[in-house]
Amino acid sequence: METLSLHLPRALRGEIERWAAAAYPREACGLLVGRRGASGEVLEVTEGENTEAEVGTDRYSLDPLHLLDVERGARARGLEVIGVWHSHPDHDAVPGSLDRAGALEGWSQLIVSVRAGTPFEARCWRATPAGLVEERLLP
Repeated sequence: METLSLHLPRALRGEIERWAAAAYPREACGLLVGRRGASGEVLEVTEGENTEAEVGTDRYSLDPLHLLDVERGARARGLEVIGVWHSHPDHDAVPGSLDRAGALEGWSQLIVSVRAGTPFEARCWRATPAGLVEERLLP
């Protein structure tokens, strides 16, 4: 299997980390917009509303209207939604059972670990027919 990677410019990664830190101790979430391929490229990131934020700190659900709006805007510019990002407050940046269950095939899933309100680590996973496979995260 070819090595999967995701190019995420430092400025966009910094934006995601700021949103994740601001939402702490709740999970934050949003979308990754760009071009898909074995080496995906993120060109834009969005912050979405976590509709599960009041349920607990260990889950997220992205507002479906946000997804529709971002998909339409991306298509109009020749781009596509290539994945989702979310934070893991005080947990490792690895997919949990809910992350695995909700993974959409072909999409990247960027997870940012936030410890005591500070971004700690970011790792990325892509949903494949064989399950979630870690992607190399490149600047």
